[in-house]
Amino acid sequence: MESISRKKFLTKGTAALAGASVLSTWACAPEDTAKTATSISAEPGKVYHWKMVTTWPPNFPILGEGCKLMADWVDKMSGGRLKIQVFGGGELVPALESFDAVSNGSAELGNGAAYYWAGKVPAAQFFSSVPFGMNAQQMNAWIISGGGQALWDKIYEPFDVRGFPSGNTGVQMGGWFNKEINSVADLQGLKMRIPGLGGLVMKEAGVTAMNVAGGEIYTNLERGVLDATEWIGPYHDYKMGFQKIARYYYYPGWHEPGSTLETIVNKSKLASLPEDLQEILIAAIYRQNLWTLSEIEAKNNEYLEKIIAEGEVELRQFPQEVISKLREITKQVLDRMVSENAQAKEIYESYSAFQAAAKKWAEYTEKIYYNVISG
Repeated sequence: MESISRKKFLTKGTAALAGASVLSTWACAPEDTAKTATSISAEPGKVYHWKMVTTWPPNFPILGEGCKLMADWVDKMSGGRLKIQVFGGGELVPALESFDAVSNGSAELGNGAAYYWAGKVPAAQFFSSVPFGMNAQQMNAWIISGGGQALWDKIYEPFDVRGFPSGNTGVQMGGWFNKEINSVADLQGLKMRIPGLGGLVMKEAGVTAMNVAGGEIYTNLERGVLDATEWIGPYHDYKMGFQKIARYYYYPGWHEPGSTLETIVNKSKLASLPEDLQEILIAAIYRQNLWTLSEIEAKNNEYLEKIIAEGEVELRQFPQEVISKLREITKQVLDRMVSENAQAKEIYESYSAFQAAAKKWAEYTEKIYYNVISG
């Protein structure tokens, strides 16, 4: 048998991994993903060192872990040619300045949720979550296979940034409250941490809605700066310790039924990479997309049971009166938004058309399935 040198083995192995990543990307990414590639060829022995800034507290479970896993996958698939150092919120830049850092090139990558940049790119909120909107699998389907990615690229183009789905929280909980919500009137004057379109809806309902970075929520709720907060779901909420300082845990998460998390990439920096590294990076992001949703789904029920068993918190369902009013306000907020913003109009037309089709399909599948098994 021919003797294979270590150098030749590594060279062949790297090429195979690169090829596998290309196939993986084409299998799960939008058709235009390959357009990021350039004719740049690899420089032998060159190692690229990139930085990723995130909106999550340092070492944050699943969301922060997923970023580090993604960096590790890239390192392994590239044979060590692309190394990514991950920074938690505040370690390199303030959490909510991650988009700016990637846009200006001081960091090559960022991770967060598109509604954090609503003040800069209002239409970006459709790529995180829409109140009473699509769930996780529908969001993935719209972005990857329903035309959403092209629209996402279009609104980020002026900022030299591309966004990719890199996880989803699934249907969230409604939030933690230190006050009972028995009617719409109980929302008046409430100080609540709730970003994005959900925050705009709550503001219309009389709530003082605030966008507070994750690392600051506990202290603000504990000190009474906040009366309530939404976050993610039982696993992450428990890890944040909200059950120690809030009395009521409300559901469902009407405001975030399928919150897409995003990895943003500096477009110019991405184009400067050799083609194989571009594809490896995008393939790793899509792997993170699946891993993150899977981890969250696996852990939420376990931690909801812990919260219930510990008996310190009352689990409450929002009254139908409140849900109906919030749905009504949501329509008003979206109608006003699309009438004032051409980008939002174009995206919402695509989003709502896909949602309507997905809802019709779900009537024959998921909805009836859950009704049957629960009966």
